[in-house]
Order: sequence, then structure tokens, then C-alpha cells
Amino acid sequence: MITLSPVKRRLVYVTIFEILAISLSTLLLMLVSNGDAAQSLPVAIIVSVTAVIWNFIYNTFFEKVERRWQVKVRTLKVRSIHAMGFEGGLLLICLPLYMIWYDVGLWQAFLMEFVLLLFFLVYTFTFTLIFDKIFMLNHQIIIALK
Repeated sequence: MITLSPVKRRLVYVTIFEILAISLSTLLLMLVSNGDAAQSLPVAIIVSVTAVIWNFIYNTFFEKVERRWQVKVRTLKVRSIHAMGFEGGLLLICLPLYMIWYDVGLWQAFLMEFVLLLFFLVYTFTFTLIFDKIFMLNHQIIIALK
């Protein structure tokens, strides 16, 4: 188990997460588009960078709304709204990219995004679970030792 400060932990998390995400989503895009790596890798990179930027923008906005509405606890309902808002925004950003890049219609682009959404649902859960076992926060070590 490795302990990191919160900032270093987030940087390590996003770096490893996105490198694996780009690799795996390139393969997935190759499958759903019947394309090759040369066509799908740039899209995977663009979507990855877009998701990181969108994540920062969306979370900044969401946290301001939480403060304004005085949300004290992120309940299942709040987390569900957060997830749907994030994915909905990413969908609106990615659909035109898929349509232009792969020269497909709206329905095919939507199916591509849906497949990636399902993949990332499982990938994010699994990655975070494993990451948390390997990279613990300092306060988690203290709790684990008690």
C-alpha cells in the first residue's frame, strides 16, 4: 500500500486512469466503429481530454450549486443527479465528434457513446476500487491501524 498526499493522489489517479482509459476506449471504439487504431486513438485522446476538462468545469459548477442550495450530504439522489448531469453534458459534447470523425448518423453516434458509457461505468468502479486499495490517504492509514 502506498500513501500519498491528497493532491499527489489525485494526480496519480487521473494520470493512470486516463492512460488506461485511452488504451481501452481505443480498442472499444475500434470494435464499435469497425475502424482501426489510427482512426480510433485520436478520438479516444480527444474524448479523454474533453472528459477531464468537462469534469473540472462541471464539478466546479455543481459544487457552487450545492453551496447555494446548502446541500450538506451527497445522498444517493444528489450523486445520481451529479452523474446524470456529467454524463449528459459529455454526451452532448461527444455526439458531434463521433458523427463528424466516423461519418455516422446520430443514432450510430449515440450507440457508440452508450457502449462507452457502459464500459466507463464498470471501468471507473473497478479502477477506483483497486486504486483505493493501493494508494491510501494518510488519514486512511491511521484509521486502518486502529
